[in-house]
Amino acid sequence: MSLSRRGFISSALAASVSPKFCHLEIDQAFAAEEKGHSPTPAKTPIVISAGNGYNYLDEAYELLRAGGDTLDSVLKVVTGPENDPNDQSVGLGGRPNEEGVVELDACCMHGPTRSAGAVGGVRNIKNVSLLANVVRQHTGHVMLVGEGAERFAVAEGFRRENLLTEAGRKEWLLWKETHSDWWGPGLSSPSWRSRLGARRQSEDWSERLRRIEEAAVNLGISPELRSSAIRSVIFPPTGTIHCSALNTNGELSGCTTTSGLAWKIPGRVGDSPLIGAGCYTDQDIGSAGATGSGEENIKVSGAHTIIENLRHGLSPLEAAMDALKRIVRNYSADRDRLKYVDMVYYVLRKDGAYAGVSLWEGYGSAREKPHQIAVHDGRKRLEKTVSLFPGPSHDWPPIFSP
Repeated sequence: MSLSRRGFISSALAASVSPKFCHLEIDQAFAAEEKGHSPTPAKTPIVISAGNGYNYLDEAYELLRAGGDTLDSVLKVVTGPENDPNDQSVGLGGRPNEEGVVELDACCMHGPTRSAGAVGGVRNIKNVSLLANVVRQHTGHVMLVGEGAERFAVAEGFRRENLLTEAGRKEWLLWKETHSDWWGPGLSSPSWRSRLGARRQSEDWSERLRRIEEAAVNLGISPELRSSAIRSVIFPPTGTIHCSALNTNGELSGCTTTSGLAWKIPGRVGDSPLIGAGCYTDQDIGSAGATGSGEENIKVSGAHTIIENLRHGLSPLEAAMDALKRIVRNYSADRDRLKYVDMVYYVLRKDGAYAGVSLWEGYGSAREKPHQIAVHDGRKRLEKTVSLFPGPSHDWPPIFSP
């Protein structure tokens, strides 16, 4: 009996995750690819990005259509959120580390020249995506970090500036005053459930919320911002944008930039600036990037894994689903833990076929906050990602037992 590639991949996915993961979910994912993502024939030029790049796609697409460089096009997208003080995911206005300092990471890859640049743990420099590109263009290195990266930026004409906005400062003060932290066992630790017990036993949860809200009022956080500030204190958010572009000559580029994880331990670097994790572009094959749980993506080298899957003949959807499957395998398909992992992959193949894939449908509420991929191939749009599991991811750290 012959078995199609789709059938083989579906069987492999089902076998690797758990008996709870049904064939219907896998079949729905592949049906979504056939009906939605990667229209046939694929169009070029094309730009894809995380949803927070949507407002910046028009200029990037026009640059490609006029014959511009693919990396220049990508940078048009990602510098938009970097420059926006109201976007707390990247750049100016990004949420700070536990010491109240904004630390930024980024990497980029230029397909035509097969070159790359990256920076990590950078303070006081807003456009780290542009800085990563300057590392690529003007050094014999691939990655610079910390103070050395900042001094290099200043030598290259970048301006030092305070990246902590007033809104970010007040959120950080609220976090400090309510004694939250990232010290303690993580999700991969055998003792991860101790976080549940510690929170249950420390105090009544409603009383803790009352104290946090009282502190927010005393800090002068406005009523319309209070709810989101309290949530960001209790559940430290991540913030990232990825973008990949392809022109009519088949040239590819990609970039990922981030302010990382809110209230992180100083010096923490996630997946975004790591070539092969947060971003990977191979001129012969395609470009891929990631947003979400950086530590989990590092462990599977997500972007590189996806490109290698494409190289071996998998479709963009299949390639990204396999990367998600590897994260699932790392937790033995234990959904009690996997529900705290949030991962989104963006894949652009050299022929213009693309996919946006996520571990879960969305966050908070899958219906209210679905994961989306932004696409411009002559028509700008947002598309829901194809998810491996139904429903939303859960916030970390946990508060109540599953």
